Amino acid sequence: MTKSVNTRELILGILLEVTEHEAYSHLIIRNVLDKYQYLDKQERAFITRVSEGTIENMILIDYIINQFSKVSINKMKPVIRSILRMSVYQLKFMDSVPDSAVCNEAVKLATRKGFHNLKGFVNGVLRNISRNLEQVTFPDEKKTPSKYLSIMYSMPEWIVEKWLEEYEYHIVKRILEGFLNKNSTTIRCNTSKITTEELKAMLNQEGIQVNSSNCLDYALEISDYNRINVMEAFKKGFFQVQDISSMLVAEVADIKENSYVIDVCAAPGGKSLHAADKLKETGYVEARDLTENKITLIEENINRIGFTNIEARQQDALILDEKSLEKADVVLADLPCSGLGVIAKKTDIKYKMTPKKQSALVKLQRDILHVVGQYVKPGGVLIYSTCTINREENLENVSWFIQNHEFELESISNYLKDKLQCDTAESGYVQLLPEINETDGFFIAKLRKADRQ
Repeated sequence: MTKSVNTRELILGILLEVTEHEAYSHLIIRNVLDKYQYLDKQERAFITRVSEGTIENMILIDYIINQFSKVSINKMKPVIRSILRMSVYQLKFMDSVPDSAVCNEAVKLATRKGFHNLKGFVNGVLRNISRNLEQVTFPDEKKTPSKYLSIMYSMPEWIVEKWLEEYEYHIVKRILEGFLNKNSTTIRCNTSKITTEELKAMLNQEGIQVNSSNCLDYALEISDYNRINVMEAFKKGFFQVQDISSMLVAEVADIKENSYVIDVCAAPGGKSLHAADKLKETGYVEARDLTENKITLIEENINRIGFTNIEARQQDALILDEKSLEKADVVLADLPCSGLGVIAKKTDIKYKMTPKKQSALVKLQRDILHVVGQYVKPGGVLIYSTCTINREENLENVSWFIQNHEFELESISNYLKDKLQCDTAESGYVQLLPEINETDGFFIAKLRKADRQ
């Protein structure tokens, strides 16, 4: 007999790991769902939604709690703080759960966790919020726009202020809205193994909703599924989970058969495998990354998909590999970044990043580019990409690189469908924005090394 599990207790555990122990939300949620994979689809969906939703809306939730609690959210015990947060999320965003049930379950959970003496506090705060949720006063959008956007979209104010310096107000607002809109999962068909139409039919047979993408012929959007790793098409290596923006890296690289490709920061291997797929069993892809764990992750994907023209190798991108000097036709440099373009998928990134960390990342990116640019043969291509929308990590890095190395930008217009075309594509780069481009926030630049002949 399967042991019964309290889903709210699991959610509490997830929140504590993320907020108190710096765990990454997408990883800890996945680990919990893997451990309790016998739970039915509805329970799994509840765990995912409340965990992700609470983390995603935490600034807004804390703002609400502070209006009704005599004890500031930051001065509460971590367990009580997390119980209140997950409960307020349900009160504000989930009509399917009665307010009384939310309050009762919160009190029970506080008691179960050894806080019997605080159950009255939990009950009082939540019942007060449930009765007066519509009366909460928020910052004025016109008088304090950055504060308004920060609270309403749960984005740290320093990030909002930074984006308001780089983008118009209505653009920033749409980006923030985009982070909160849950999109379907995007997958890339391995076209050297199966056609897109065959994959679509195979997924449909398993009862999975499949739609074609308007951006790339081999991209599909899937929904109404339970777990990806049990799908027959996934186990057979017919597809890879990958966002459109990430697929564009190998697309704009225009990889020719028999090419030698180095992916310098490859884990979990999506771009490397895409490159191998485009080579159609020719050439060679070297998927490199820093740690043994990351190499294992890449190898798992290589083994599942079954390509033989790709190999994973442990290599620090900051250390020059003399054997690779001017050997690669294409170098893919999707470098460590602030990750602020993929907040929709990794909701807690926004809380972990700081201005100091971001400045350090800009230096790291430049240091890596200086090293890995040397692997590109004369006339070859370097693709620089990040999953962020900050100018210093993107266009400013490209400008610096061109000024200090024998590379120039090359047009990528021919590789972008109308939906993704923009003013800068002809100049050799694109800044994709959430909601506006219906992709992750992502930057891609195509750089061609001078041919000395």
